[in-house]
Amino acid sequence: MSDAARDLVYLAAAAAFIVGLKRLGSPRTARSGNLIASGAMLVAVVVTLLDLEILEWWALIAGLALGGAIGALLATRVQMTAMPQLVAAFNGFGGAASALVAGAEFIRLEDVTLPVETILTMILSVVIGSITLTGSFVAYAKLQGLISGSPVTYPGMRIVNGVLFGGAIVLIVWAQATQDGLAFWLAGGAALVLGVLAVNPIGGADMPVVIALLNSLSGIAAAMTGFVITNSALVISGALVGASGLILTKLMTEAMNRSLGNVLFGAFGAGSGGGPVESSEHGDATSTSADDVAIALTYAQQVVVVPGYGLAVAQAQHALRELMEELERRGVSVAYGIHPVAGRMPGHMNVLLAEADVPYDQLLDLDQTNAILPRTDVVLVIGANDVVNPSARDDSSSPIFGMPILEVDHAATVVVIKRSLSPGFAGLDNPLFYMDRTKMLFADAKKAMTDLVAAIERV
Repeated sequence: MSDAARDLVYLAAAAAFIVGLKRLGSPRTARSGNLIASGAMLVAVVVTLLDLEILEWWALIAGLALGGAIGALLATRVQMTAMPQLVAAFNGFGGAASALVAGAEFIRLEDVTLPVETILTMILSVVIGSITLTGSFVAYAKLQGLISGSPVTYPGMRIVNGVLFGGAIVLIVWAQATQDGLAFWLAGGAALVLGVLAVNPIGGADMPVVIALLNSLSGIAAAMTGFVITNSALVISGALVGASGLILTKLMTEAMNRSLGNVLFGAFGAGSGGGPVESSEHGDATSTSADDVAIALTYAQQVVVVPGYGLAVAQAQHALRELMEELERRGVSVAYGIHPVAGRMPGHMNVLLAEADVPYDQLLDLDQTNAILPRTDVVLVIGANDVVNPSARDDSSSPIFGMPILEVDHAATVVVIKRSLSPGFAGLDNPLFYMDRTKMLFADAKKAMTDLVAAIERV
């Protein structure tokens, strides 16, 4: 293939990346956007491997078949509750791939005096990729419950991290100035340790922000590697991922009314949700039954569903869809209020509901939901906690004060479906549970949906 033809293919792939990323901005077009972007990357990879004569056709086909089989296995076997862990693992593998390619180029060219910009991008690719690798798998371990989701801190932690970060900078400068192999690999090793120490003190409540940031870092590392191997498709795709990840990180922090520095260094969030609340300064919660909730839902004109991680844990999205379809047949208007940080990763609830074929036009963002809540008859909160906590609005002493919430307490009736009164991932009690207009339906979300469908059929 000629250089002109190859560059033309890369240009077409880059255009497809941009189109695909644009379409990812809406649930209605996200699926096609993903297909467009992944197809463009497949074309770019195949062209690169064949153009450089890295692989024979049989090896290329075998690799595509193996990778496709692994992807299909993950798509069918990984549950929705484990999707954040899978995304974290993808980020980590992306960082590892970038670091390994840049490291291999350094080894291949160790006897060649490299330009300043080449050695700098090599070392940055290794450092950023290494941080992404270990940081992502610490996030994976926290989300999977392999280690505590609570912030892990120790005296002098910030000093240790600061010294390690400063040492990595010194090693980067040393490697860039001298092309010294020892400094190069020591910088990569320091980055591996820094990834662990940087993510370990972050609580599970902040994992959506961490995942978005690590996704951005994986893109930046890929762009750096593109410069190293002079591959424009990799530069463009990595830059797009890096930029979109940073934008998403900013949106996540704004949705929590937190600065990125506070997320990274604040050691906030109980991680596993804390223990059950036996008593509360807010009073006693009022429990209800499926039959009573069914009556309220049936005679409502407007119902808003607020999904949370509990819905994903129970795999109740299909049962929820069945319940809402039954209400719609009875003339009830249904909408779903999605908080930007509901679940364990950005867009978690959107993906969960899309899996159950919930119509896209029923998915409302935070501002749209809050606009209709004052005229909503019943709000059904399913497994959500911190994103509906009124303390964020009313209690200036609360750690989450100022975080935008779904103001479900403005509705006429609030029904909260939870297995217990245990706090959410931030480890905070929720006064919503004890308000006069709130009824608690203590049950697993899937069982609650099944019971409600049966109860509505009896009404």
